[in-house]
Amino acid sequence: MKVSNYTTSDQIVAISVWIPEQESVVRTSTISQPQPHDILRPLRQWLDSIEVKSPELAHRLCKLIPSQCPFERTVSLFGRKLFHIPPLCKLNPLYDELVALRFRALCYLADVCGEDVAQYC
Repeated sequence: MKVSNYTTSDQIVAISVWIPEQESVVRTSTISQPQPHDILRPLRQWLDSIEVKSPELAHRLCKLIPSQCPFERTVSLFGRKLFHIPPLCKLNPLYDELVALRFRALCYLADVCGEDVAQYC
């Protein structure tokens, strides 16, 4: 009678096999899982590397990148809520980088230029 137990943990697979009248055999092997190629990585790195060094650039970024998702809607008819469209910005693969860029622009305006950034919120 042979009993085998398979367990996986990240990239290590441990296999235990029970063979009657013999001792247990444990074999460990490393399986390299191919990492998916991120085709947007150069664009993400470029967005993360943008340094806000001028008030004009900071103002332009704060106006171009919205503070809230413009696609979120609640559709109602005669005062009754029919359905709600959730914010779809999270589906954007560059969402986090764009939000971080807008935040850097706001911080530049507030800290370096001393402007009131409440108008951009």
